[in-house]
Amino acid sequence: MQLEKLRQLVVDTLDDMKAKDVQVMDVRGKTAITDYMIVASGTSDRHVKAIAETVAYRSKEAGEAPLGTEGLNEGEWALVDLNGVVVHVMLPKVRDFYNLERLWSAPALVPEAVAATS
Repeated sequence: MQLEKLRQLVVDTLDDMKAKDVQVMDVRGKTAITDYMIVASGTSDRHVKAIAETVAYRSKEAGEAPLGTEGLNEGEWALVDLNGVVVHVMLPKVRDFYNLERLWSAPALVPEAVAATS
């Protein structure tokens, strides 16, 4: 499945599942792990689990099976790895604590800047 279509499928699924505060971050050039990092909040541990399970199910149904899922048992923070798109669904308190949006929006260090400070 094309990357942009997969990203849109995830965003649409999060909307259908009433996920809160959905943030899509283009992390190309910042990491080799994935191209898009999507962060969303659920209103309860059951909601977090349901959102993540539905994202995994719909992507598999569309031909893009997840490489893995984490945190579905606990429900405070669930992750769905779709290779080019990694989805984090968290309870608001967990999301506030880890603040992934700030982490992934930080500018990448350039070798010249690192060398100048040495």
